[in-house]
Amino acid sequence: MKFRGRSSDSNPPSKAISQPAGLSLKVALWLLDNPRLGDKPRIKHFAGRLLKQPAREGVVVAQSRLGQMLCRDCGNARDRRIGHELLRQAARAGDLHAQREYERLCSQSEVNPPVSVAASTARPLPE
Repeated sequence: MKFRGRSSDSNPPSKAISQPAGLSLKVALWLLDNPRLGDKPRIKHFAGRLLKQPAREGVVVAQSRLGQMLCRDCGNARDRRIGHELLRQAARAGDLHAQREYERLCSQSEVNPPVSVAASTARPLPE
């Protein structure tokens, strides 16, 4: 007879088999910095998955590298928007690479365009 519920003996908690937090970050950075591996799309995808959790936890280096990857390599507007946000967070935390990249992206695209004074004080046209 099969039971639908999980038994506690057959499935140990995921924390017991999870990797150390810093290991995934180190592996991802090594993969991206490796000249032979870092340019391959599958490696970038794998490294991005490894960087995702440390970036969520607030690790500035992970936010910076994942943000750069999402902004440069993704054609998806949602991923680029997430990349901009990660770069902004890393830049505010003091990461120099993220500050330069975020400044470059803001200058070449309209990420957060400054609101002009004339546009903000203009009245709607009467019909």
